[in-house]
Amino acid sequence: MKRLLWCVVCVSIALAGCAAPEPQVTEAPLIDRELFFGDPEYSGAQISPDGEWISFLKPYNEVRNIWVKGVDEPFEAARPVTADSRPVMAYFWSWDGEYILYVQDKNGDENFHVWAVDPEGEAEAATGVPPARDLTPVEGVRARIYDVPKNDPDTIVVGLNDRDPSFHDVYKVSISTGDRELMIENTQQVAGYQFDLDGDVRLAVRQTPDGGTEILRVDGDELDQIYTCSYLENCYPYQFHPDDERVYLVSNKGDDVDLTRLMLMNVETGETEVLESDPENQVDFAGAFFHPDSDELLMTYYVGDRVRMYPKDEAIESDIEVLRASLPHGELGFVSATRDLGRMLVSISSDVDPGSVYLYERASGEVEKLYSSRPDLPSDQLSPMQPIRYTARDGIEIPAYLTIPKGKEAKNLPVVVHPHGGPWARDYWGYNPYAQFLANRGYAVLQPNFRSSSGYGKAFLNAGNKEWGIGAMQHDLTDGVNYLIEQGIADPQRIGIFGGSYGGYATLAGVTYTPDLYACGVPYVAPSNLITLIESFPAYWRPFLKGSWYLRVGDPENEADREDLIARSPLFKVDQIKVPLLVVHGANDPRVKQRESDQIVIALRDKGADVEYIVAPDEGHGFRAPDNRMALAVAMEAFLAKHLGGRYQEDVPPDLAMHLAEITVDVDTVNLDESTPEN
Repeated sequence: MKRLLWCVVCVSIALAGCAAPEPQVTEAPLIDRELFFGDPEYSGAQISPDGEWISFLKPYNEVRNIWVKGVDEPFEAARPVTADSRPVMAYFWSWDGEYILYVQDKNGDENFHVWAVDPEGEAEAATGVPPARDLTPVEGVRARIYDVPKNDPDTIVVGLNDRDPSFHDVYKVSISTGDRELMIENTQQVAGYQFDLDGDVRLAVRQTPDGGTEILRVDGDELDQIYTCSYLENCYPYQFHPDDERVYLVSNKGDDVDLTRLMLMNVETGETEVLESDPENQVDFAGAFFHPDSDELLMTYYVGDRVRMYPKDEAIESDIEVLRASLPHGELGFVSATRDLGRMLVSISSDVDPGSVYLYERASGEVEKLYSSRPDLPSDQLSPMQPIRYTARDGIEIPAYLTIPKGKEAKNLPVVVHPHGGPWARDYWGYNPYAQFLANRGYAVLQPNFRSSSGYGKAFLNAGNKEWGIGAMQHDLTDGVNYLIEQGIADPQRIGIFGGSYGGYATLAGVTYTPDLYACGVPYVAPSNLITLIESFPAYWRPFLKGSWYLRVGDPENEADREDLIARSPLFKVDQIKVPLLVVHGANDPRVKQRESDQIVIALRDKGADVEYIVAPDEGHGFRAPDNRMALAVAMEAFLAKHLGGRYQEDVPPDLAMHLAEITVDVDTVNLDESTPEN
């Protein structure tokens, strides 16, 4: 279930005619980094479909694992049901509530396996938890969950790319025994399948030769096209309608259509009808909430500066009113629900609060607080995140979020630009640990939703095509910095940039192509050479690159594109970099290989530049383990304080200092793997 939020508007009233003295501005105290980057006390709560259990994530043996308790039991009575050595990131209940299923990879390689555990199973003496069963025990394979059929609760439908690394075959797996049965051998280059409410495969999605998308009806071994859209458009089946004859479809197909809309499509005829688009005509359709059992559409939502909900059911509308009256102000989230929707877990969060979870009894309207995820984090000392707009050099309006340090006047501040990854993603209003951590250290934080960000319509998304690095996507960041300088908010001599994935690339591009704008940069799992990046993508990405990377970024096999990719790759312009860099990577990253950081570190080292390097040997595309997150925080706050003049926490526990030393690489020792071909 996608997370749903409620937008609460805060209104400030200025009293005129009162000669009040200027308020005293007091800087917020330095907050311990562990409160930002240590594991939350509790997180990820779900209620079992039968309403008997509440599960959640909590450290066990100092690693985030799954715990359960009876719905009426206190949290002190909870017991762990997994004992993984790597943090558990995602899990869910089987439809009958007999099992908890979760996914896990090895050290960030993203070859996920699906595991099942009986929460009432007897704990093993060696681990203290019930035994877990690997439902997809094939090494070097990435499992993909397609369906959990309601009418067959002991079954999960998964995709495995064991036969062909590029495509996933479809298997039916027994949760209780692990027995696996092949349903579909994917020899027709299908990207994904859609199952109906009875667990039968009805639709397939595939890329067209020109990079677009086609939706196909599955008739035995035959695939019949019923809907298409171009690579400049977006279309995908969302969920089957209760009549099982139609499917909810999300699409922005059409020359006169910009925003994605929620539609209904007849599976036999391909005929479509529009159900809804954004009532404020601002953003794409973001998601919907369906009844867990009847599959009735209960609510849609859209994400502008904040989230807007649109109930389709009087009872849900009443629920929202009850919850808003009963709970603190903030964003309301529907987290989990029982099969009959009689009990719900809901959350309240905000820009200065990572959130609390409540149990809501619909029949009585009673609301019981279960936990705050980070109860020791002082929300009153954190910094509000403000939605802003600024105009890019070509007149396009860029939506962004700005966080000003608590107790600081928005004047002549050091600034950290924090571009998001993707790039076909976006930033949202709400609690962001890096934004709050950096603001607490004294930096204003700018998070622009630059061109190519998703959610703002296809024109805005496509305006970033082939605009990486030296084009409009990077100009949007530069123009955001200049806007803050013009407003007097930013000290032009103290601008830094930090981002991960595409945001890491934007960090390298910023210090390379606008070398006088930034004083330092922190590229995190960052591509430095767009050719080696694209050529090293995982096998299961490659069949679908035409509709994304090749047409939106460039195809290394096309000579003109290749020259353009070289021009947009910071590695080949490394002589233009003037400022210090703290480069960060995970050794097992399957998306952006460690080579991308190795090669930029070597190039900077060889020209005598100021470069530091951190590599976590047990991480992939971003750091999941708290000791690695904490070590990065120590290194980054000291690095930024040195080059931008912000505050930093000087005390570092000995074990954390030792761990940081262990993952800090002597740049003089970095060499490229000679077996990897040069480009």
